[in-house]
Amino acid sequence: MIAELTVEATDGAARTGRLRLARGEVRTPAFMPVATRGTVRSVATHEVAALSTPSGTRFEVLLANTYHLMLRPGAEVVERLGGLGPFAGWPGPTLTDSGGYQVFSLSPRVSDQGAEFASTYDGTRILLTPELAVAEQERIGADVQMVLDVCPALPAPIDELRRAVDTTEAWARRALAVRTRTEDQSIFGIVQGGVDPELRREAAERTVALGFDGYALGGLSVGESRSEMLPAIDAAVAALPTDRPRYLMGVGDPVSLVEAVARGVDLFDCVLPTRLARHGTLLTDRGRLNIGRAEFTADTAPIQDGCGCPTCSRYERGYLRHLVAVDEQSAATLCTLHNLWWVLRLVERVRESIVAGTLGELRREVAAGWEAGPPA
Repeated sequence: MIAELTVEATDGAARTGRLRLARGEVRTPAFMPVATRGTVRSVATHEVAALSTPSGTRFEVLLANTYHLMLRPGAEVVERLGGLGPFAGWPGPTLTDSGGYQVFSLSPRVSDQGAEFASTYDGTRILLTPELAVAEQERIGADVQMVLDVCPALPAPIDELRRAVDTTEAWARRALAVRTRTEDQSIFGIVQGGVDPELRREAAERTVALGFDGYALGGLSVGESRSEMLPAIDAAVAALPTDRPRYLMGVGDPVSLVEAVARGVDLFDCVLPTRLARHGTLLTDRGRLNIGRAEFTADTAPIQDGCGCPTCSRYERGYLRHLVAVDEQSAATLCTLHNLWWVLRLVERVRESIVAGTLGELRREVAAGWEAGPPA
């Protein structure tokens, strides 16, 4: 099934609407919690699904990683257990990354055929080809699968970035040629090009020419500054069709998320909220808050006044600081629930501001809180 995007309101280049996938609708812009191995770390799937703002906004799509699932427990196991949604206990749409980012973090041997790497689980040598990535994702059965791409670290020489664009396009053609699950699974192409605006624009045009159900911007938030990233986003989005979803991969810090929305991006994922939570760092309207600091030992306030998350409605800063100090496992759970809820509410505010035509005000508010907020 081709992903169907309906835009309901705009504010400049920013847009909000609904993305219809095989297993349900997703209101956009949307943030996808990262369930790398089929679960969001430190919390159960049903806890993520139950998170809700006072107006009823919930997370509507979950992301998992093909690289990890194909190795443990194996795509065939996920398939036998009903596909990714039933396997993970997730009630709505799902998306799988091809695993390209994880593979390239292992310094694989890259050839025209694919990327060869050693499994992080047992050292087995595996050649991940565009065809295998498609086959494994079809077995895993998410609503959206991503093509295998070449994701170079930044900074990188222009010749390396161009090779990544060329190889990613060649692999994308091969992926489209072998996909069979067209009735209930969309496939998104990935635009590479580093932080070179002209190369990003060219890569976007070449990817669009192949005809995907949606388009992702990959290879960002991998070492470049925000001032380098945003022009690359501008260049790529300008070449993408307006009737297809746009997905910025692996970017989720609040300022970058809001700025990307202002440039026309619809979907996001990032491990930042959950990774920070496991280390006792909490997201607030004034920036990061490190709950492990001694100053919070007897603090009776919630993480953030007015926060509607399950953690803030029940627990004080002093108690959370104690859990972190004694390395109690529940600390990671409670902090993760807060961070996810905070991002959920931020995305809801983004949608509301687009409808109201006040996204500019929200951009300034988020930038003020996060660029000048208290240190972690």
